[in-house]
Amino acid sequence: MDLWLLRHAVAEDRSASGRDEDRELTPDGAKRAKAVARGLAALEPKINLVISSPYRRARQTAEPAVEALGLSRKLRESRALEPDREPEEILSEVAAEDSEAVLLVGHMPHLGALLGHLVAGGRVEIPMKKASVARVALESRGRGVLRALLPAGVLEDLGRAGIR
Repeated sequence: MDLWLLRHAVAEDRSASGRDEDRELTPDGAKRAKAVARGLAALEPKINLVISSPYRRARQTAEPAVEALGLSRKLRESRALEPDREPEEILSEVAAEDSEAVLLVGHMPHLGALLGHLVAGGRVEIPMKKASVARVALESRGRGVLRALLPAGVLEDLGRAGIR
């Protein structure tokens, strides 16, 4: 199985409610999320399920990806992708899926800890910039090989070029 990780795009510093989970993407963040989604789709990643953190900014990043990948009704939320969760929580959920490839949309430091756990083991954190994507080929439960780490700009270029 391929596990794709997508960090949410740029979000507002503070929500109207004051709650972190309510922070929305900025207008530029929403634009970048759509462009990154087009670039991801251009890679033809065979993703057939998208799992997002329930936080608003992650969902707003996941929705364009679902659309670009043609996966209507293949988006679900998981609290296991919230920023303070342990990597093993989402890995248990993913292991129960019968999918060729899954896209996880979430936050730092969680995604960095998950990526580090998968490719280096232990408590290594591999930072991911906003709207960047990592692809990990899972070899066994909880371990994998990093196949790609793509910054948002590269994905935007792929989307503009329509590379297939």
